[in-house]
Amino acid sequence: MRKIATLIATAALLAGGVASAAPGGGAEAKLAKALEGRAAGEPVRCLNLRQIRSTQIIDGTAILYDVGNTTYVNKPTSGASSLRDGKVMVTEPFGSQLCSIDTVKLYDSGSRMPSGWVGLGEFVPYTKVKDSAAS
Repeated sequence: MRKIATLIATAALLAGGVASAAPGGGAEAKLAKALEGRAAGEPVRCLNLRQIRSTQIIDGTAILYDVGNTTYVNKPTSGASSLRDGKVMVTEPFGSQLCSIDTVKLYDSGSRMPSGWVGLGEFVPYTKVKDSAAS
């Protein structure tokens, strides 16, 4: 039985490695596409929870927080490999802000079983670049 569990775990690791090495850049390409036409600003440590409109997971890489005209990118300091589409993020902040010291619990959307957690890093703001040709 232990041998079967080891084989399944090994197959899952290999499949994850193949997916990240796929042509087209994988997660980093998806992140670049999401931030296309935006410029990075100075990182901040916290976001006001009331301003966050939506979130998006970039597999194994980052969490995007939509705050109106700005998209904040958070590349977790730990546990980023647990980030996958189909995961539900649950945060338990200590107040009205989500900060770089907070953690996010991840749950499988189908089974509702815990499937990891991430320790948040700083939030890098990306704002739309004004097109000088349109002026």
